[in-house]
Amino acid sequence: MEVAKWSALPVLDITRLEAGPDERAAFLDELRRTTHDLGFFYLTGHGIDPDLIRRMLALSRRFFALPEQDKLAIEMVNSPHFRGYTRVGRERTRGMEDWREQIDIGAERPALGISPDLPAWTRLQGPNQWPAALPELREVVLQYQATAANLAIRLIRAFALALGQPENIFDPVLSPDPHQLLKIIRYPGRDLTKGDQGVGAHKDGGFVTILLQDVQEGLQVEYKDTWISAPPVVGTFVINIGELLEMASNGYLRATVHRAITPPAGNDRLSIGYFFSARLDASVPLLELPPALHQAERGLTQDALNPLFYEVGKNLLKSRLRSHPDVAQRHHADLLGPTNP
Repeated sequence: MEVAKWSALPVLDITRLEAGPDERAAFLDELRRTTHDLGFFYLTGHGIDPDLIRRMLALSRRFFALPEQDKLAIEMVNSPHFRGYTRVGRERTRGMEDWREQIDIGAERPALGISPDLPAWTRLQGPNQWPAALPELREVVLQYQATAANLAIRLIRAFALALGQPENIFDPVLSPDPHQLLKIIRYPGRDLTKGDQGVGAHKDGGFVTILLQDVQEGLQVEYKDTWISAPPVVGTFVINIGELLEMASNGYLRATVHRAITPPAGNDRLSIGYFFSARLDASVPLLELPPALHQAERGLTQDALNPLFYEVGKNLLKSRLRSHPDVAQRHHADLLGPTNP
């Protein structure tokens, strides 16, 4: 058995980008090496207000403490745009139940409609569902989304530089309306679930994921033949690349498989995932990497259950149809083949 190079996620400080040419070059080299091999790291120096983070976590706790009828009033199955609350066990990863409850919130934009004359991806855009019993959640979430989006763009530009590209090379597929998804997630303890799969092994579909963890660990990252635990580290976010960066770099950067295990009995786990993608109508550009990096391209991951599409909207929609079969059946049956759930 090969001994893994990584036994823990490294910590990268994004302020090094502004610390002079030598420090900037060293940071970009570390970023490139880390995400080529592992694909995950802790980020410090991100500049997001700690008070905003505290308010997000506190309001998330208050949301999950609401009576069930208040949460079900915004149940996702009522939204053709895959927005709203999902009760424990209703989302699936690779066909298996995920033992978590969550609320999915996207960018606050008007619906584009559902019509045979429109591309299927247009169904992903639309208004959010907000809990009437916790009206203050909206303002704080939208503020958090805006700050997370700014951080995501800084990271994507750093990835571009690390790959030997102009830092703004991805701007045309991001502007003016990048797709965003925020998931506020609670994993109940093992005594309240039917299994250990908080969320099953998967890859993220966008450009970059910014994960805020509370205090209970549960995230695990696949590396070669082992799983690396990624417990919460105060003051950091966990960052990982998604499928869009894998496609843009022809596998030089690879979206890494990860999972969340159910907390021990008597505990729960809270996390907030922010998933930043390109515009839904965009296609991911295939970068021409410098010769030294080009030689290390691995090509795209081949997975019959998770094909990759350069069309951004198509790539994101396939994941939502698969993970939320109740929403797919109610609102998008015309997109489902005979073998779909």
